[in-house]
Amino acid sequence: MFTGLVSDVGVVRRVERRGDRHLVIETHYDVDTLDIGGSIACAGICLTIVDKGSLRDRWFAVTASGETISRTTLGGWKEGDSVNLERPLRVGDEFGGHIVTGHVDGIAHAVRVAPEGESLRMTFEAPKPVSRFIAEKGSVALDGVSLTVNEVEGVCFGVNVIPHTAAVTTFGQVALGTKVNLEIDPIARYVSRLVKG
Repeated sequence: MFTGLVSDVGVVRRVERRGDRHLVIETHYDVDTLDIGGSIACAGICLTIVDKGSLRDRWFAVTASGETISRTTLGGWKEGDSVNLERPLRVGDEFGGHIVTGHVDGIAHAVRVAPEGESLRMTFEAPKPVSRFIAEKGSVALDGVSLTVNEVEGVCFGVNVIPHTAAVTTFGQVALGTKVNLEIDPIARYVSRLVKG
């Protein structure tokens, strides 16, 4: 489980296509504190660490299945790409964002990016089956970043990205057409299931 508060921006060092997708990602984390077999959120995708470097050569490796590749932006990652990273929540950690599972619901893409004061106002188009779960003043995770929804119109929804968030995540690089991993608030998913039942 994660909170959507990104704590590092890694860089894809290597992509290997051998059945599944094997990726090596550079990080600022102390890799001695990363456990092989442990979880890490990479652009909002919960992945398992399968290998790691050393304090002198800080990196970790993950493997993504065909299912993950088909449902996320990971299939398009290439060497040099920046990736939002978050370590899993530990009991006793401050809970500052919202509940994020790392189970991506679909890919959204930016249809509008414009400055608004010192912030950036961004509008994304969500996949139609997922859009009904997005509510004004609710939460979404985009590439692993917890954001508040400002407005919803059809399949489109808007968020504001403050300067701090733009500086410490990949959101400073978002442009028209940029694709992001979208995870809806899990509470909305369960409420919908209960109402249907």
